[in-house]
Amino acid sequence: MPLYGATLLYIFCYLWSGTMLKTEMIDKLNEQMNLELYSSLLYQQMSAWCSYHSFEGAAAFLRRHAQEEMTHMQRLFDYLTDTGSLPRINTVSSPFAEYTSLDELFRATYEHEQLITQKINELAHAAMTSQDYPTFNFLQWYVAEQHEEEKLFKSIIDKLTLAGKSGEGLYFIDKELSTLDTQN
Repeated sequence: MPLYGATLLYIFCYLWSGTMLKTEMIDKLNEQMNLELYSSLLYQQMSAWCSYHSFEGAAAFLRRHAQEEMTHMQRLFDYLTDTGSLPRINTVSSPFAEYTSLDELFRATYEHEQLITQKINELAHAAMTSQDYPTFNFLQWYVAEQHEEEKLFKSIIDKLTLAGKSGEGLYFIDKELSTLDTQN
């Protein structure tokens, strides 16, 4: 019977407050959602650079990755609405568009993914320390995803390093990128 009373109290508090999340967590989730949106735009812009420089395989890979980042954004958007919170899409700054090489571009993607990993870890830590276990559980998918993202982009950088600046090596890496699945 005590569980029943606690459940009723939880439901009452939820209905009374309109949301299951604390304002601070809503703000952090919205911030991450907007960072995922920026990531999508960044990879789309990088795709344009690749197309402009005739790296069609890399362009296709980055377009697919941009779409994947939009699904990451949408997951956060849906989680916010599912918890009775209001997703807030903010103005997103224009992504950097000028690179000197394919290697520089992919090093920038790797650095960006490291930033995303840091932000996801901070968000998961905030959820855990505030005892927001449902959000902590939700974020575990992102924690695992970021491990895969960093591994993927690091492997691309390693291949570019092996190829050096040789046109033939870049050609074969570009060709491989066209078939590389973003969901490793």
